[in-house]
Amino acid sequence: MTEYSMLINGQAVSTSETFPVLNPATEQVIAHSPKATQQHLDDAVAAARAAFPAWSATSSDERKAIIHKIADRIEENMGELAQLLSMEQGKPMEGFAGLGAGFELGGCLAWIRYTAELETPVEVIQDNDDARIEVHRKALGVVGSITPWNYPLLITFWHIIPGLRTGNTIVTKPSEYTPLTVLRAMHLISDLLPPGVLNVVTGMGDVGAGISAHSDINKIVFTGSTATGKRIMEASACNLKRLTLELGGNDAAIVLPDTDIAAAAGKIFATAMINNGQTCAALKRLYVHEDIYDDMCNALAAIASSVTTGPASENPDFGPIQNKMQFDKVCALAEDAKAAGATFMTGGAPLDRPGYFFPVTIVRDIEEQTRLVQEEPFGPILPVIKFSDVEDALARANNSSSGLGGSVWSSDLEKAQALAARLECGTAWVNNHAMIQPDAPFGGVKQSGFGVEFGSYGLEEYTSIQTMQIAKG
Repeated sequence: MTEYSMLINGQAVSTSETFPVLNPATEQVIAHSPKATQQHLDDAVAAARAAFPAWSATSSDERKAIIHKIADRIEENMGELAQLLSMEQGKPMEGFAGLGAGFELGGCLAWIRYTAELETPVEVIQDNDDARIEVHRKALGVVGSITPWNYPLLITFWHIIPGLRTGNTIVTKPSEYTPLTVLRAMHLISDLLPPGVLNVVTGMGDVGAGISAHSDINKIVFTGSTATGKRIMEASACNLKRLTLELGGNDAAIVLPDTDIAAAAGKIFATAMINNGQTCAALKRLYVHEDIYDDMCNALAAIASSVTTGPASENPDFGPIQNKMQFDKVCALAEDAKAAGATFMTGGAPLDRPGYFFPVTIVRDIEEQTRLVQEEPFGPILPVIKFSDVEDALARANNSSSGLGGSVWSSDLEKAQALAARLECGTAWVNNHAMIQPDAPFGGVKQSGFGVEFGSYGLEEYTSIQTMQIAKG
């Protein structure tokens, strides 16, 4: 087996204790990852703290050039990284609509290169005979990054590249389910940065908790569950850390009766099942008007019946659910829906083979209070709920503690936009869902978190404001 090491102060660091990393398609161990101690974390933070003054003093152009070199290095190693990602995360290399491991690596390049070009210019708000007043954006210090297992490498770059671009130094912790691709990628780019600017520690939840509570970390950016986000927020009070929290979502979509089913069904299916449904902003509750309910259910079921689920070696459309905990949750939600009398048009039970395989599942005739509607499944299962009154559908869509994304589907764009504006979510789509891009801010409301990522809005989250007043005369 390949040996993996952490990255602290520019050096590869091994540990006496390790933990196994499984291939979710086989449930077999593929490697062992280092298990950090509190001392390892302290060393990483100390290295980042020591590297901060010099790194933050580098010019914007110098940091931009380095980040472009990071993108080049990742592109040079895309094949290796995609294979490793597929093995530990489970997603196929290509997958349904080309949204597999190769897609994630392509997304890494797009986000790195776009973010490299962003700037934080000085804003002049007054310049007259009395005074010049400028607003400067300044780096915060050490940024702690805690990432999930669904898009291990992409989300790591979402976190660290804006931090590096603005002059911060980084300590990042990948999910214990998927640490290998992140470790490999960070070692590939480590020589492009001064020692201590980028550090990677791996381990279980205690390492993430240590990052949250560390008094020498100035900001945390976290993508994951609402429950964990709340614990991070509580622990971060020790030194009033800045926080960006992108937490769970249970995104609703409302399909109006004038929707072109032939045009919409494929996009609805793709945005519900992207990454096997393991996407925070995937479409997870589908409200369809009674006039077209049967036709939409049939169209979705037809697509679901045409796709394949299996290991990457079989070149399937969809792979396994990434880990047993999530697999068990999806199975439990399906069983609960069956017990509540819902109709399963496709799937509904795990495949009889090794691995965490659950087929794409479309569920109709399901009641609002069923767990599958009320809880985020984070897997390849979609409840389709019938409605007759649009105001009732909107109320049900908004009746959630989550507020990450939502969408409205209609042939009347003006009507759809007016309804989408009333959705209580951070991103509202019209005739689409789950589509994000590096220049548009993305974040949640309610218990889906706060702060945004991407674009100039996301970049500013890694800075503090310093107002400079220069008296004249």
